[in-house]
Amino acid sequence: MRDVAAANVAALEAGSRDGALTSYNTGSGEPHTVGEMARALAEAYGGPEPVVTGEYRLGDVRHITADSARLRAELGWKAEVGFAEGMREFAGAGMRDA
Repeated sequence: MRDVAAANVAALEAGSRDGALTSYNTGSGEPHTVGEMARALAEAYGGPEPVVTGEYRLGDVRHITADSARLRAELGWKAEVGFAEGMREFAGAGMRDA
């Protein structure tokens, strides 16, 4: 969450030409599966391991990653928080807000 916030600040501070918008992908550059994310969140919450059936729906995206090369090149941003730490922070964010 801190990395995404920092990326948003970098984009806001960079500004843009009047009437022009620039979009940036925000990602660590290290792809992780939905299964890895589910396991990390289960570990952070103390919940059960996810069940993987291997089934999919027609049209499901099989592989996709956010390429933040433009964000790094144009704004000098880079991810600082590792995957495991980021998942722990994300899992705990809702608990702090309750």
